[in-house]
Amino acid sequence: MATEKTRYSDEELEEFRGIINEKLAIARNEYQEAMDRLNNKNSNDVADTSPTYKMLEEGTDAMEKEELIRTAQRQHKFIKGLEAALIRIQNKTYGIDRLTGELIPADRLRAVPHATLSVASKEKNRNH
Repeated sequence: MATEKTRYSDEELEEFRGIINEKLAIARNEYQEAMDRLNNKNSNDVADTSPTYKMLEEGTDAMEKEELIRTAQRQHKFIKGLEAALIRIQNKTYGIDRLTGELIPADRLRAVPHATLSVASKEKNRNH
């Protein structure tokens, strides 16, 4: 009788570490771009244009700023999730469903590398 696998092998963990590091680099870059755009938002002055255009421009600027803030917040949360996943890899607890203690399928982890729940656990948790 085969024993059920309780954790991913070191080789599998290294594969996941590579996936996470790639996603982390992209997320950090997108976060930095959003922050840079937020911090430089007032570099284009419209003081010499008509008041009507300036009001429209300010409204558009406010909406763009709100969207940039939401993007930055999402990226920051994603980065924290990926960093936590790297710690779980280091502790060799990565890929273990935090509710059931069973392994999260590798395909799910490749798609959502910061996942701490299997799809079944997530669905069950959502309904309670």
